Amino acid sequence: MNADLIVRAARIENFDAAPAPSTASVVAVQDGRIVAVGGEDLLRERAGAATRVLDFPAATLVPGLTDSHAHPVWGAIEVGTGLDLGGASTLDEVCARIAVRLAEQRGPAWVTGFDLDVNVFDGEPTGQPLEHRFPGAPISLMTRDAHSLVVSPAVIDRMGLTGTETFDDASRIVIGPDGRPTGFVLELQAMELVFAHYPAVPLADAVRHVTDRLRAFAATGLTGLHALDFASPSEEVYRAIERAGDLPVRVRCSPLVPADSTRGDWEAVVAQQRLAGRRWHVAGAKFMLDGTADNGSAWFEHPDVFGQNRLPLWKDVEGYREAVRFFTEHDVPTATHAIGDQAVRTALDVIEETGHAASAPHRIEHIESIPDDLLPRFAALGVVAGLQPVHATRMTRADRSDNWSHRIGPERAAHGWRTRDLLDHGAVVALGSDWPIGIGDPRTALSDAQLRRPVDEPTTVPVQPGQRISAREAYAGMTRSPAIAAGSAGRLGRIAPGYLADLTVFARNPLDLSPEEQADNPVLATVVDGSVLHHTAQECAS
Repeated sequence: MNADLIVRAARIENFDAAPAPSTASVVAVQDGRIVAVGGEDLLRERAGAATRVLDFPAATLVPGLTDSHAHPVWGAIEVGTGLDLGGASTLDEVCARIAVRLAEQRGPAWVTGFDLDVNVFDGEPTGQPLEHRFPGAPISLMTRDAHSLVVSPAVIDRMGLTGTETFDDASRIVIGPDGRPTGFVLELQAMELVFAHYPAVPLADAVRHVTDRLRAFAATGLTGLHALDFASPSEEVYRAIERAGDLPVRVRCSPLVPADSTRGDWEAVVAQQRLAGRRWHVAGAKFMLDGTADNGSAWFEHPDVFGQNRLPLWKDVEGYREAVRFFTEHDVPTATHAIGDQAVRTALDVIEETGHAASAPHRIEHIESIPDDLLPRFAALGVVAGLQPVHATRMTRADRSDNWSHRIGPERAAHGWRTRDLLDHGAVVALGSDWPIGIGDPRTALSDAQLRRPVDEPTTVPVQPGQRISAREAYAGMTRSPAIAAGSAGRLGRIAPGYLADLTVFARNPLDLSPEEQADNPVLATVVDGSVLHHTAQECAS
């Protein structure tokens, strides 16, 4: 049978742990699936008059890269409409950017921003400096971990916040010594109060922002994303994009189950599992068992230096246990956000009690600091560990002068983001970005994972260099491991007959390059379902 598409390159690389020698360089695709992998003889056997043949001399074909943890819809809207505060390391720099945005707006409209570094504040973040610099301006800035906001007094007054608001989870409106809100808004339910007052984004604008971002992801080598959310307007955006064409990447969506949620909430998420388009579908559910260490809302066995980071975000832990059991019984795999050691321990205990869903394994996301005794339990229980390399390399410092390290102390900081240790204990480690919280270019995460420092900062001292992993292990973490996490190991994550034709075409073999060179390795094309997107050097750099 003739193929629809034949892709020829210099080499095919599957990132197997123990690779067998291979001279394969040609992939034949029919109806969106790989039907044959081999050498030049495939051209004679499978090429017909209607076959599209693509040649990439000197290039390497790899399984399509998948980011196992991203937030493409709300992230694209936030980045598309908000003020980027990335790289602003002082409060003066933050205010300078706000001043430019206010001048551009020429009016009283809100200023919303993202990627605020809490280290710019001398102590706990507060909105008072915003009022001092910009009297009366409604300003709301999301912190880098996306688990808190710093809002101006104008926002507090406009919303009528008092600090006495109550929430189902461990969210709170922080109050100062005077009993008034300081402008520091912690965790998701409290943040939602503020988001409700943001200017509405028209659906057409949201579709444009998301489409542009998905195209940019494809240009960096991604063919798939695990979206760890499915909030409005996700479904509307995906359907609108597919009315005009196809998504540039494949998207697997796992809706967030609110902390301390009800059985009715769980049933609604189960009902969402049937939703799908051509290249997106809903599968799984996400839980937030704790918050973040930077905010003091992570759940550690022992409190931090401020007496915080000692409680779960999901206050009713028994309710969390029942929720995992409920979804497992309904064949819905779960992903639990667990940063502190006690949160990770609890999630592992619960999964040990409930077992896994039939369709895919349960997973635990972030796992920022864990003791030695938890390492072997991931492999023993079949739990996928979801890690984000750029969090380790760009949110912490080797000298432990950053907020995260200071709060949890040197012993726990030394047990942070244990990628090497988890792999050595047999765990499946799926790598992601947590975009827009982390950098979305997978080549950056893959390089950082090998270096344990920012690839673009050669003089920066590595953070826990003993946790470095090899290039082969890193790329497996964005090919084979996400497929296992999604219950799709038999159809994604490899270049082999019967697998979906999702491919990334690199100009050079990543395994022949240094980590620094991998970060700039041009992506010539991506293939999803046998459909080819060519990329230019300019696109890949964007």
